[in-house]
Formats: sequence, C-alpha cells, structure tokens
Amino acid sequence: MKRMAFFIYGATGHLLFLGIYMWLAVFVAGFLPQSSIDSPSSDPVPLALAVDLGLIALFGLQHSIMARPAFKRVWTRIVPQPIERSTYVFASCAVTALLIWQWRPVDLVIWEVRQPLGRWLLSGLFAGGVLIVPAVSLMIHHFDLFGTRQVWLYLRGREYSPLPFRTPMLYGQIRHPLYVGWAIFFWATPTMTAGHLLLAAGMTGYMLLAVVFEERDLLAHFGRQYEEYRKRVPMFVPRIGGGTPAPEPEPEAESLLAER
Repeated sequence: MKRMAFFIYGATGHLLFLGIYMWLAVFVAGFLPQSSIDSPSSDPVPLALAVDLGLIALFGLQHSIMARPAFKRVWTRIVPQPIERSTYVFASCAVTALLIWQWRPVDLVIWEVRQPLGRWLLSGLFAGGVLIVPAVSLMIHHFDLFGTRQVWLYLRGREYSPLPFRTPMLYGQIRHPLYVGWAIFFWATPTMTAGHLLLAAGMTGYMLLAVVFEERDLLAHFGRQYEEYRKRVPMFVPRIGGGTPAPEPEPEAESLLAER
C-alpha cells in the first residue's frame, strides 16, 4: 500500500507540473487577455512592483534552497527518500502557481513590434523556447528529473541508482541548454510590457545566480570530470564550429519548475 501511495504521489506531481507549465506558457504568451502577464494594470505601480519582486524572490528561494545538498540531507530525515524529488516538484508547482495567480501586471509598453513578419518570428521563437524546455529534459532523463523514476523503482522494490555521467545532444555543445530555453521563453515576445520585462529580467538574474551554486555542487560531487567538462564546453553560447563533446553529469539542479 505504501509503495503504491508513493507512486501515485509521484505520478500526480509529474502531471501537475505539466499542467502548471502549460498554464505558465499561456500566461506569458498572453493568450487569455484578462489573465496574462500583459493584462491591464489595476494596482499602483509601486505596489505592483513590490508584489512581483516578492513573488520572483519566493520562486528563486524555493528552487535554490531546496536544491542544495545540505538542505536535502536534512529534508530527507522528514520526507522519505523515494518521494523527496516528487515533494520538490510539488513545492515548485506551488510557488509557480502562486506567481501566476498573484502577479500584478504593469502594462506600460517598453517595446512593440508591429510589423507582421517580426511578430510572427518572435512568436515562433517563443514557441521554440516553450518546446526546448521539455525537449531538453528528454535529452537527459525526464522521469528522473521529475521524481517518477524514483517512485517507480520503489514500487517495484528496486533500489534507486543515480544516472550516469554523460553529455547527450545539446549538452555536448553548451552546459545549460535548459536555462537557454527558459531565457527564450521569457524574452521572446513582440510586445514587452514593464511587467513582462520585470519577470524576464528577474528570472534571468535568478538563473545567472543559480548556475553559480549549481556548478559548485556539481564540481564538488563529480570533481575532475566536471572540471574537464567546464573547460571544454561553454556555459550558454556554443562555440562557432562546434567542439569536442565532453561527459557531463545528469544536470539535476537545472530546472525553473523542477530544479534540484
């Protein structure tokens, strides 16, 4: 019964993430004009900025603190190991849903591309960013990243084993393709309002800070293997002409909604 309960818990968290991710995409794209990042402002600008910055900070703190090995060592004394990752996913979904629900739009237009071709290109780039995020997770191990593999192994009575050190596909060209996908997701828009700019800049700042701690943890865990990988593969922008792929550890820390 306990094994099945853990499996249902993990599978539910995985499905919830997929739903929250699509909600976030609809919110950022502005498909629902009365409930989007670019909705008409209804609050004083100082209040809106204060609330939005607080939501971004909460999002960043949850993702970063719960991702650190020191926190997980303490956390797993309370939360059973098989559902530790799934619990992280639930927490990530909660703070993301709160951000969408409580976001205060600031509809001052910073830029607007009116030319139809330009709008189509930027909209297509946004769609590409939306697709890159799940595609990159599939390049590594999507089900491990969201905790489903852990609860499945527990259901089958098998011990969890960490995934191997490897550098699949885009990871052979840049170390953090998932963050690149998220950056495109937030920045590619034909109409950039002040509220949208705040979210894009805040999330970008969070990712740039998070990657420092993430790489520190990966270096401490994998040692020379990861150090060699860092020397041979750039962080965000691929080298012109490509490069020699190098092994990379499973990038567990790297996800805005399910970072570890």
